[in-house]
Amino acid sequence: MDCVFCEIINGNIPSTRVYEDEFVIAINDLNPQAPVHMLIIPKKHIECANDISAEDTELIGRVFLAAGKIAEKLNLKDGYRIINNCGKNAGQTVMHLHFHMLAGTNLGEKLV
Repeated sequence: MDCVFCEIINGNIPSTRVYEDEFVIAINDLNPQAPVHMLIIPKKHIECANDISAEDTELIGRVFLAAGKIAEKLNLKDGYRIINNCGKNAGQTVMHLHFHMLAGTNLGEKLV
């Protein structure tokens, strides 16, 4: 499998992990779209949201638990946005399920 996120998770590609637990890692996005822009990545390889199964329910919950811990760690009291792109037409460029966490400015009501 040729997956850059799996390589990062396995330690084959260096990264600065903002957060890590048994289920997920969070790293800074290389092309930030907001003052705070992290990727929250499940350690289990799932290609996109369409491939989440019933057995992944707890894992996806843990992604959002991690988001809350990251927000607390970074003092994101004014809020943050979580975005998931599923498929190429939605802008998914790495085919490993991940969530963008954007914060640090007023993001407004538009999607991005």
